[in-house]
Amino acid sequence: MVKCANDAFYTGWTTDPQRRIKTHNAGRGAAYTRMNAPVRLVYLETLDSRRAAMLRELEIKKYSHKKKTELSASWLAMQEIEEKAV
Repeated sequence: MVKCANDAFYTGWTTDPQRRIKTHNAGRGAAYTRMNAPVRLVYLETLDSRRAAMLRELEIKKYSHKKKTELSASWLAMQEIEEKAV
């Protein structure tokens, strides 16, 4: 999940998150992210299959903005903890 310049969340799935972020920020991603770039990664899950990823994407898309904000805040906090441990 990325957060766009307009503070909206954009949820999708990919096999290469860093490439996808670069694509969005280069203006070659989805139309929504082209209009609301730049984007930054705020939440990431690794799942076992494309099907599982697509189902999870649909689930997250149904979340309220508040719930997405909470999800991203907890993930970003965990990333900071992991970076400090390294």
